[in-house]
Amino acid sequence: MIQVPIASPGTTDTARAPSTAVHEEATPTTAVAEFTAFARARTAGLYRIAYLLCGDEHRAHDLVQTALERTYRAWPRISSDPFAYARRVVATSRIDTWRRTRREVLRDPAPGTSDLGTSEHAPDHARRVAERDRLVRALQMLPETQRRVVVLRHLLDRSEQQTADELNLARGTVKSAGSRGLAALRAVLTTTTEEDA
Repeated sequence: MIQVPIASPGTTDTARAPSTAVHEEATPTTAVAEFTAFARARTAGLYRIAYLLCGDEHRAHDLVQTALERTYRAWPRISSDPFAYARRVVATSRIDTWRRTRREVLRDPAPGTSDLGTSEHAPDHARRVAERDRLVRALQMLPETQRRVVVLRHLLDRSEQQTADELNLARGTVKSAGSRGLAALRAVLTTTTEEDA
């Protein structure tokens, strides 16, 4: 569960700088209420993005927690689109995590479980879970930039310009990374589909 911070954004330690006006106390309370509403409304969306970027449930929760923490600290400065700010924090935090853990390898499924949920008689839910797992594993095989572009452009329906702005990339880089990423995904998913058949 994501925990909402207790301290107010932009406030100072009261032991060092006591409040001198009632007006100053009303603004942080409003900011806390606004941020709390934002966090409750957008946590699930941030988690989805984080999971698609990292492919690990626990790391996705960590990325969301980091994004909410940084968004909370920046709350007084971000007014136009706090969700875009939080998405960018998720993406950049993922890069930082990737740099630290780039030598890790995704584990293969436990022996005897690789075909679970893929039989014709499996419930639809199991089939969807298996397909999602295949997609997440395929995304993990892409280079970081291609993965980020594919997730934002094709899974979150962002325009090329929005993706370029959010990732601090040139629009041409977004186009080429997206094209290469989709081609690589097609190749991987086609190969795994043929192997399963």
